Amino acid sequence: MSVPNPEPLVIPPPAADNGSALSTPTADSDNTNDGSSSPLKVSAIQGGFLTVVVLGASGDLAKKKTFPALFNLFKQGFLPSDSVQIIGYARSKLSNDDLRQKIVGYLKAEKNALQDGESVTKKFLNLISYVSGAYDSKEGFVQLDKAIQSVESVENEGPDSSRSTRRLFYLALPPSVYPQVSKMVHENCMNKHGWTRVIVEKPFGKDLSSAEELSKQLGELFTEDQLYRIDHYLGKEIVQNLLVMRFANRFFIPIWNRDNISNVQIVFRENFGTEGRGGYFDEYGIIRDIIQNHLLQVLCLVAMEKPVSVNPEDIRDEKVKVLKAVEPIRDEDVVIGQYEGYKDDPTVPDDSNTPTFATVVLRINNERWDGVPFIIKAGKALDGRKAEIRVQFKDVPGDIFKCNKKGRNEFVMRLQPSEAMYMKLTVKQPGLEMGGTQSELDLSYGERYKDVVIPEAYERLLLDTIRGDQQHFVRRDELKVAWEIFTPLLHRIECGKIKCLTYPQGSRGPPEADALAQRAGYNRTYGYVWKPPTLQSGM
Repeated sequence: MSVPNPEPLVIPPPAADNGSALSTPTADSDNTNDGSSSPLKVSAIQGGFLTVVVLGASGDLAKKKTFPALFNLFKQGFLPSDSVQIIGYARSKLSNDDLRQKIVGYLKAEKNALQDGESVTKKFLNLISYVSGAYDSKEGFVQLDKAIQSVESVENEGPDSSRSTRRLFYLALPPSVYPQVSKMVHENCMNKHGWTRVIVEKPFGKDLSSAEELSKQLGELFTEDQLYRIDHYLGKEIVQNLLVMRFANRFFIPIWNRDNISNVQIVFRENFGTEGRGGYFDEYGIIRDIIQNHLLQVLCLVAMEKPVSVNPEDIRDEKVKVLKAVEPIRDEDVVIGQYEGYKDDPTVPDDSNTPTFATVVLRINNERWDGVPFIIKAGKALDGRKAEIRVQFKDVPGDIFKCNKKGRNEFVMRLQPSEAMYMKLTVKQPGLEMGGTQSELDLSYGERYKDVVIPEAYERLLLDTIRGDQQHFVRRDELKVAWEIFTPLLHRIECGKIKCLTYPQGSRGPPEADALAQRAGYNRTYGYVWKPPTLQSGM
């Protein structure tokens, strides 16, 4: 598929929240390799000195995701070294250098990458310091606040001593400690000269009541515009492209409805099991871990109506409307499974009914989607690894070429790996006969945008938080409605009313799941396999 250079779609930055100074750029240096000063960089830099506090700094999430995302933003000039400090906080007794050594192996820099003649990695690590303390200790958070202020006060010395500051707290912690940590932050570390923002990771509760209790506890400490409930799927490139693709292309508008679409599949597959995390996973299961949050967020973007603007609140309003239109889940629309060997993990109970696989059919009761099943599927230890959205269209009426036998038209958005969007359609088989065959119009990012570095999801969402853009974060009412959809089903599973079926590792999952998808209306194409295109010399 030959695609001309696209014109950029200009999306205005969000309005500043109270306490920020986003309306007036400061004279901070951009610190970029190319010397450019894009509006996105200006909006990230302006507003005063920035402190990023990573709570749970010695844990896996911080090492593998949070610090590397901050490093990538630093490399691109979004975190100038003279305008930011990064502080790790955890219970482990570590020095500044100990923390730096823990994370340096996860920082990916181009070979011999320099910034002002100095190693980029070294310059980034020099921004990081560490404070040790308990998560329920006033003393530890008082020390943390002193550490923050000690650098803020130095940066604000001189004639510009009144400039505002910014504080971002990233809770890379288990949700069980969110309330006590948030209370300590609120009582001891709030910013008095600018904004304070707090990022919390999923899972946001285990069911409706626990999620509401957590929301209540956090809501008593922070306003909604201070809270950023992160779902990293909303930071993926193809997911972020959904709204642009749907509402900036004329030909999608008349076909994106029940008159033309037979069904929608949203799929997440992993080719490995719990990998030693069986005990933790057994507390949640695949529905809580993947479907209720990641895949349901994707469904919202596929199914929502066009918002009145690209303002974050307008977009989130439309997502809530879609969730409210989802009908209660029926038992006959659910298949759950466990892969063989799951209970061999000594941390998993022998009588566990926690699903490692689930297919759930959701139905949206509104004018656009009435009668169109949304087939949500997620599983571990399957026959491949991918995440994709598959919109399958209805059969061709008056099928004179018998193309329905070849398979239906499909529009597929592959989220990972090998990001791509392609339209599967029937074309004439090259040759003398008038036979049809399945082919595709393909926009593969690895080929079309081979010189573009696609940012990681955490990198993008951290930048959104710094800029005050909540579009790609979950609002409290949105979270509540999502749990209202799945809590009754989860309780029926926990009571044993729906039993897990066993499936072999490396399979497609229980055969009953394919039968459910077929009953719902999905028509699988046999013999056709999409392969990412490759660039070859001489082409």
